[in-house]
Amino acid sequence: MSRTWRPRHPVDVLATLAAHQRGPYDPAFQLDTDGRVWRTCRPAGEAATVCLRVSAGEVTATAWGSGAEAALHAVPDWLGEHDDPTGFRPEHPVLREAYRRHPGTLVGRTGLLMEALVPAILEQKVTGTEAYRGWMRLLRRYGEPAPGPAPARMRVVPPPERWARIPSWDWHRAGVGPQRSRTIVTAARHAARLEETVLMSSADADRRLRAIPGIGVWTSAEVRQRVFGDPDAVSVGDYGLPHVVAYALTGERRGSDELMLELLEPYRGHRHRACILLMRAGLGPPRRGPRAPVRDYRAI
Repeated sequence: MSRTWRPRHPVDVLATLAAHQRGPYDPAFQLDTDGRVWRTCRPAGEAATVCLRVSAGEVTATAWGSGAEAALHAVPDWLGEHDDPTGFRPEHPVLREAYRRHPGTLVGRTGLLMEALVPAILEQKVTGTEAYRGWMRLLRRYGEPAPGPAPARMRVVPPPERWARIPSWDWHRAGVGPQRSRTIVTAARHAARLEETVLMSSADADRRLRAIPGIGVWTSAEVRQRVFGDPDAVSVGDYGLPHVVAYALTGERRGSDELMLELLEPYRGHRHRACILLMRAGLGPPRRGPRAPVRDYRAI
């Protein structure tokens, strides 16, 4: 099935969808040599593969699988059709220039809660390499093959009931520690209640998400950014984001959550949007210290 859609405003498809890619070898998200974006998903519980390409200002989406129709219907939301930057007035020259140079970077929404929640939990308090490696191994083992002519080894994210049944030794083989695996299993067992948050306000959704042991402020924000398209959900507790914001807006190499929130306060309502633009512009501090060690829980 296919549909062609002309956005109301310019949209950078790859930049807008980049938040959903979990590492360069993500089995659920790939970019091919022709510049097309491939993504698997499970709308309404049905597997689908979606291929997106842009030509002459139009986005053509082609989908395969039993969830193809639902996925195609959601594509405009993925690409920020309902994102409203009204009220975002970047006063700082660095942020103003980033906004000018990246007008097509929008805040999309997917409505796919578990597909955002599981990788967010995997990314808690570990390096990106550790989180991406665990995501890849779990999807390749428990995800079903992507329908249609998707790039090799692409997989569809498992349904909640399958996440809940993954045995402890397979979490260990994937390099996922017991605290994170326990949080994912608990969330999967309460998936029906969590999916109801899609119809709630972002504040109400935040409260319900954080009622699950192991889901805190950072994880909730990461989910609400992607699932609800919340342009104000700030990832408080992030390892690198406070330093990026502080460096871009003050020149200071070291930041903190408190300083980040203070600097972003003039953009309340669009604080996540401001962070996206600063990250997109590559305005982080120079890296001169040692890299964080990549741990391997399989050796424990």
